[in-house]
Amino acid sequence: MSPRSVHATPTTAAQRLVILVATRKGAWLFVGDARRETWTADGPHFLGHNISHLQLDPRDGRTLLAAAKTGHLGPTIFRSTDLGKSWLEAQQPPAFAKPSNDLPARSVDHSFWLSPGHASEPGSWYAGTSPQGLFKSEDGGVSWVPLPGVNDNAQLRAWMGTVQDGTPDGPKLHSIIVDPRDPAHLYFGMSGGGVHESHDGGQTWATLIKGMQVVGGFDPSDVSFHDPHCLRLCPSNPDRLYQQNHCGIYRMDRSGDPAGDVWDRIGEKMPESVGDIGFPMVVHPTDADTAWVLPMDGSDVWPRTAPDGRPAAYITRDAGSTWQRLDQGLPQSQAWWTLKRQAMTVDTQPAPALYLGTTSGELWIGHEEGARWTNIARHLPEIYAVEVATLP
Repeated sequence: MSPRSVHATPTTAAQRLVILVATRKGAWLFVGDARRETWTADGPHFLGHNISHLQLDPRDGRTLLAAAKTGHLGPTIFRSTDLGKSWLEAQQPPAFAKPSNDLPARSVDHSFWLSPGHASEPGSWYAGTSPQGLFKSEDGGVSWVPLPGVNDNAQLRAWMGTVQDGTPDGPKLHSIIVDPRDPAHLYFGMSGGGVHESHDGGQTWATLIKGMQVVGGFDPSDVSFHDPHCLRLCPSNPDRLYQQNHCGIYRMDRSGDPAGDVWDRIGEKMPESVGDIGFPMVVHPTDADTAWVLPMDGSDVWPRTAPDGRPAAYITRDAGSTWQRLDQGLPQSQAWWTLKRQAMTVDTQPAPALYLGTTSGELWIGHEEGARWTNIARHLPEIYAVEVATLP
């Protein structure tokens, strides 16, 4: 496939933070000053494309990857090495190889999740797709190869179910995590299909579902019934994982404890009237006891809206023993939006701020760790993912 070049308005080098917003109809970069009070919109990039995820490479501070799809051009990945001034399409986007066994052949509907590789491996990236697949690039996103340890694994394939199962917009492999201490230690989640871990760079995988609950009436020992929504590793303590699940909020501590592969449902301490169902989860950059969620209405038919039309983030500062509501500045009534699993993040400033993008196209910043919310942008397309990075 020959590269397609797309050009957009350049950003301002003197500004310090950039919010990367992926939407149903394109991507935007919001460049902010050091105080995080003034933001300049750069976009749209790829107007009309479904952009599932937009990521800046933390290893060089300038390379951007965008997971894109249009109805007539199909799924691909775009790459920029100048902070979005120009883009080139990947020469070899993620595509399933012909299975090495008797498994049915599949085709990629869209790339969903992008994760930079380990700091010791410049140019390495991982991509998770729908239907569930795992791919790797070692040349900065120019070319991608499938990882047969996942894509041709008969047991994992059985747990993935069919394209008709799972989430409304297709089953997904997501939450790709590289242990900062070991480039061969990987995690990912599948919706549906559970949480999985590799210690050999993705050749073999073990399943991590102990303690996770499933929808009533289904067998929790069947991995295909497990639906992790978002998996996060604590930067300050890589032995701790948090998870927002179809059935609650969980934490796992793995520091040499023989029971360290069991999930503890910490969401049961959330207010009963709100519940612990949602899609995104965010962990503090320097405090492993602090994490945030934004619950949604998960009752009955799963309306996927803010409970009672009153959205709020909830923070725990004690690893899930207690939770506090954070809604100052957010709408207090008649706000029937929610967040996708990639649409909430946190920066790494000394006093971190939260960022969230809504299904109604609003971009918000939560100053003082989410204590005070202000709106950055309205009337964008439905927001799929939000990331934030510090500019060089």
